[in-house]
Amino acid sequence: MKQSEIKDLSIAELQEKLSQLKKTYADLKTAHTISPIENPLQLRSVRRSVARVATEISKRDLQ
Repeated sequence: MKQSEIKDLSIAELQEKLSQLKKTYADLKTAHTISPIENPLQLRSVRRSVARVATEISKRDLQ
């Protein structure tokens, strides 16, 4: 997800997206442990998306 897409979401949508991304990351990591996934760079992009969403949530909490 791009930062511009994240800024347009509400807090509830961000919380939902964060839980979805964390689940996706856990599933990808498990699949990669069992047998190497086709594109291991997916792990990096999902992990960074999790960080972007979490950062936006904490940023809004501080305001």
